[in-house]
Amino acid sequence: MNIRAHDVVPISEARARLTELAEEVVGAGAEKVLTKNGASFVALVDARKLDYYHALEAEHAALVLLDEAETGLRQVLSGERISAAALMETLGQADE
Repeated sequence: MNIRAHDVVPISEARARLTELAEEVVGAGAEKVLTKNGASFVALVDARKLDYYHALEAEHAALVLLDEAETGLRQVLSGERISAAALMETLGQADE
């Protein structure tokens, strides 16, 4: 979603219009960026959309872990890395 100029609101103005801005966020699906001293400070986002963003973030993290696991498995299968069991066996023999 693109942020339009009227979706950027100084925080001083937002104090007086908080209910109105919240209704725009929930009703119209708009997101508001509140500024402080002319710079982005915080955003108003529908709580359901925030939950969705968090779910996407968790899904992305899971996909990154799966990708890393796949890379590791490929390395083990190609002989670039040794398995944990082989490592433990090698370390066990080194102690003797």
